[in-house]
Amino acid sequence: MKGTVWICCFLSLLLLQATAEEEEDLTSVLRDRTHIDETLRLATEEKAADYAAALQRLRKIYHTSIKPMEQAYKYNELRQHEISAYPGRTLGDSSTDGEITSKPMVLFLGPWSVGKSSMINYLLGLNDSPYQLYTGAEPTTSEFTVIMHGEKIRSVEGIVMAADSSRSFSPLEKFGQNFLEKLIGIEMPHKLLERVTFVDTPGIIENRKQQERGYPFNDVCQWFIDRADLIFVVFDPTKLDVGLELEMLFRQLKGRESQIRIILNKADNLVTQDLMRVYGALFWSLAPLINVTEPPRVYVSSFWPYDYAPDTSRELFKREEISLLEDLNQVIENRMENKIAFIRQHGIRVRIHGLLVDRYVQTFKEKMSFFSDPELVFKEIVDDPDKFYIFKSILAKTNVSKFDLPNRDAYRDFFGINPVTNFKPLSAQCSYMGGCLLEKIERAITNELPALLSSINSGKQPGLSSCEATGCGEKPKNRYRKN
Repeated sequence: MKGTVWICCFLSLLLLQATAEEEEDLTSVLRDRTHIDETLRLATEEKAADYAAALQRLRKIYHTSIKPMEQAYKYNELRQHEISAYPGRTLGDSSTDGEITSKPMVLFLGPWSVGKSSMINYLLGLNDSPYQLYTGAEPTTSEFTVIMHGEKIRSVEGIVMAADSSRSFSPLEKFGQNFLEKLIGIEMPHKLLERVTFVDTPGIIENRKQQERGYPFNDVCQWFIDRADLIFVVFDPTKLDVGLELEMLFRQLKGRESQIRIILNKADNLVTQDLMRVYGALFWSLAPLINVTEPPRVYVSSFWPYDYAPDTSRELFKREEISLLEDLNQVIENRMENKIAFIRQHGIRVRIHGLLVDRYVQTFKEKMSFFSDPELVFKEIVDDPDKFYIFKSILAKTNVSKFDLPNRDAYRDFFGINPVTNFKPLSAQCSYMGGCLLEKIERAITNELPALLSSINSGKQPGLSSCEATGCGEKPKNRYRKN
């Protein structure tokens, strides 16, 4: 009996020793992550006060100079033209503050089990932590997961995220309760998440139809695509087949080519010669889907915490990874400039909308007589605005580009739900204390927002008055710096 106990103890010791050796071996093959912190400058202290002051000034400009015209001429009801700095990106009344204060969003898209979740785990150092994203060889991610900064580690249900307008996710309620059950947020105190938000998406499965998910999957993807500052489309060297679902995804990415980055992940699974063939095959597969002169940047590496496989292009993979991190850091560094450009472009479109509504109102009043039928008069105007020089007069009298003018048909729908008699002309939109709507929005576009951008670029702390930065009487040197 004693001999049996002794043997059991001896075997237990051997098992513990073997486990310790395995853990030691695993630690030895983990990849060094110091370059992530260095490239993303996570160790440096950010000038939070300067950023907060600029953000406060930006919100003040929007609420005092742009939003009044939005509300007066019901810009948010011009559905066809609810656009801002980026194609498709919306800025509505209910989530404006959330849009302004939100961090840059990085969206991960691609087929199932290509390494999207593993890449997020690697960038945030979540491996072996309780909140690492679940990964595996089979389709594992069935939810839209938003990883964001918080004071403590916790998960947030989708219905809570949609109810909180400060998070800028409240518009997601329109996709229904079935989707909100598939939306989850993870908050954690992380230096990188103080500057950026990651969104992990369910992998594309070619044999699964959208209806089988229980919510409009493509529409939800489009919502996130429209708001993403950087879009990583991840591929596995062994899964390069392009099916109908992936074609649909790239159709949704049209117009966002400047934000797209293609990632050929798990590249160390192939020898160099095979990797070159796969790289060519990837371009061949994607060429019909990305019809642009300059194709998106392709990064070739293996984004997970373990060391590269032996006899592979280690130095190449390391340089590619650092290049991707620099790309991500550029988006983070330019986030305030992008927000200013975002609001300025939005202001330009609100101004154009106000000018067009004003012109419709004036034309209607000019054509009306005592015996005229108001409905017939306005129907003639809205059906053929070129006959009355509605759009041409805007181009002739203002510094509006013809490429910024909205579709004429959009105003037929707009006035279908908003009678022209509900609107006042711009000349009547003035008050003794508040000034005129047109003057305020033009001052914001041509003076205040460029001055705020100039103060950021020059390193000066923006105050509550734009004149303190560059002087109201001076023309800013850099009115709009495109990222």
